[in-house]
Amino acid sequence: MNDLERIRAALEAAVHAILPFVHGAVSVEFKSEGLGPVTEADRASNRALREVLLQDGEGWLSEESVDDLERLRKNRVWVVDPLDGTLEFSVGIPEWCVSVALIENGRAIAGGICNPATSEVFLGSLRTGLTYNDEPARPTERNRLAGAVVVASRSEVKRGEWMPFENLPFSIRPMGSVAYKLALLAAGRVDATWTLTPKNEWDVAAGVALIESAGGLVRSLAGSALRFNNRNTLLPGLVASGPSLQQEIVSLLSAHIPESPLRTDASLRQPFEGSTI
Repeated sequence: MNDLERIRAALEAAVHAILPFVHGAVSVEFKSEGLGPVTEADRASNRALREVLLQDGEGWLSEESVDDLERLRKNRVWVVDPLDGTLEFSVGIPEWCVSVALIENGRAIAGGICNPATSEVFLGSLRTGLTYNDEPARPTERNRLAGAVVVASRSEVKRGEWMPFENLPFSIRPMGSVAYKLALLAAGRVDATWTLTPKNEWDVAAGVALIESAGGLVRSLAGSALRFNNRNTLLPGLVASGPSLQQEIVSLLSAHIPESPLRTDASLRQPFEGSTI
């Protein structure tokens, strides 16, 4: 079984584990230290993913597992979010997903994201490209933000962080799960997304793998490629789009958020040096 076959099998196992829990009618707990919500569905999904994915010599990083820093010694590491968008799942909003990424030497080389509520499956690797429900897919070719559909973090919108972008000539669509937003971007279902607050590796690793597999661009707010399997799993905000929109987005963010560390130089176009499958 190759890596993408393992990812597909793991997603199927996780969805099967989640099915007994009725989304919109499941009890929610809150983790200590403000780490967010969790349900028994999250934990069941995590067990299923680990059982299918993890093999000898590989590392493991999951939102629902105690972090074993032995992963830092591994070249290949699975980074998973067993149920991204737990709050949406708990209230019946169909914006949650299972997210799986394979990291090799710091780079996200393959990934899979499944939204069972909408029957969407996104699978991709740097070697094979991206499929959306088993059909080849790519980001949109849009080269102007005018008329674009930009998906935004619902929580960031609620906090007012997207107010600087209101009344501009593109549509802002608030949405849950950041992994799901990145997957939609990779498959060309939306045109762009950015997040202004840090995210954990498990939130974005699979989405980054899918976007780069499909030929899109995703960078930190500082303009650098995103590396994974770090000791500190918190990553800076990011910008993601098709290949022709990044420069306009960076210019927009620089103009509206002067204190951000955005760069508009050629680093946005530099490829990531690393191995692929």
